[in-house]
Amino acid sequence: MAMLTVKLVKGLAGKKKDQIAVAESLGLKKVGDVSVQPDNDATKGKIFKISHLVEVTKN
Repeated sequence: MAMLTVKLVKGLAGKKKDQIAVAESLGLKKVGDVSVQPDNDATKGKIFKISHLVEVTKN
């Protein structure tokens, strides 16, 4: 199965509560955190919600 590497590149301070919750559900809590997630529709939806805060690469 394909995997996505998601890296938080902007801080969560001042962001909406739902965006913070999505970032934490991906395992991202502070700038520089990296998480490997499965490449599926649920993960893509989460990434879309916080796309301005993260950097995504395909493994």
